[in-house]
Amino acid sequence: MAAFEYLAFDENGSRKKGLIEADTAKQARQQLRGIGLSPVEVDEVSTQQESKGGKVRRDKISVPVISLITRQLSTLISAGQPVESALYAVSQQTTKTQAKKVLLSVRARVLEGYALSDAMRDFPRVFDSMYCASVHAGEQSGLLDLVMERLADFMESRQSLQQKTKLALIYPVLLTVVSLLLVSGLLTFVVPQIIQVFEGFDQELPILTQWLIIISDFFKNYGLQLFISIFILSFVYRQLLKLNWMRKMRDTILLKIPMISYLVRLSNTSRFTRTMSILVSSGVPALDAMHISTEVVTNSLIQKSVIKAAEKVREGGSIYESLSKTGYFSPLVLQLISNGEASGKLGEMLERSAKAEESEFEGVTALFLGIFEPAMILVMGVVVMIIVLAILLPIFDMNDLIQ
Repeated sequence: MAAFEYLAFDENGSRKKGLIEADTAKQARQQLRGIGLSPVEVDEVSTQQESKGGKVRRDKISVPVISLITRQLSTLISAGQPVESALYAVSQQTTKTQAKKVLLSVRARVLEGYALSDAMRDFPRVFDSMYCASVHAGEQSGLLDLVMERLADFMESRQSLQQKTKLALIYPVLLTVVSLLLVSGLLTFVVPQIIQVFEGFDQELPILTQWLIIISDFFKNYGLQLFISIFILSFVYRQLLKLNWMRKMRDTILLKIPMISYLVRLSNTSRFTRTMSILVSSGVPALDAMHISTEVVTNSLIQKSVIKAAEKVREGGSIYESLSKTGYFSPLVLQLISNGEASGKLGEMLERSAKAEESEFEGVTALFLGIFEPAMILVMGVVVMIIVLAILLPIFDMNDLIQ
């Protein structure tokens, strides 16, 4: 049985779109006719094609929705529901069309005899390799409900951290944008009107006033072109980041900036240890967990170093020694990993290190933003003061200019 997405018309000529389960597209059309609908399009969810390139479509679902689905599946499976029944119940519960399509497609694969983890691998944009590996380990150990509950906790904590960071950035970003717009407005519209007062005098204006006039004329004549150029350059930069050499250059620069490099290392290592702790605690072998966890590392240089560390572990080295040679992990994390290897509680120690680094990341981010806000206000005040001084200096020397 498979899931089909249909477009049909009812007896009144109204368009109807939805999902239906059937063994074949022909059977799906028959079912639609049986309920009084005239099918126009019937496409199997798992084999839909995109209009460009003929690639298989994989609709992405937001993290909060996946987290909710995972927790609902965990609850139903722990209550004794078969996997296919749990998938159907959750698909009927969700209000998101894309999520419903994916769940019904996964259920169809399960009914065909595939394992849940194998069925989920058909949707890599929804269920990543870490997710599928954890589900596979849960199936093998018979603790699928506990593993999925742990996955839901992990995604919720990750989403919470991302939301806190985004909320913390709203005020600084808004302050920066308003400051730039205010200064640009002063230089483009206000300053030229005031400067006209001094145009009739032959005497030389103060240097500060001359520079203000030059900058003001530039913004007045080329302000629009400047903003368009910035937009184009930002677009080109985002496109260039798709190239490996450009991404490597950016990551190298970020790791050389003192404060930024610390935050980059902290965010990447905490993400790595958190993911690996989930996998190891779910029963995934440590070596496989290391390889899978490298996928969540966003900095290419750190990722390359961790991949090399995983290869050293494959050759017989310890996780502690291999990660210590990368130079990116803190002594606290390395010591906890060493204790975990020695005591056989690697998953627990990785989780502790992840919590410690996440707390440190939140604290450093809050401190950085706390410093940035008054610093931005101070810079804005200095800029406005310079503009005011550039306007007032000729007025103070008005008697000399008249003579």
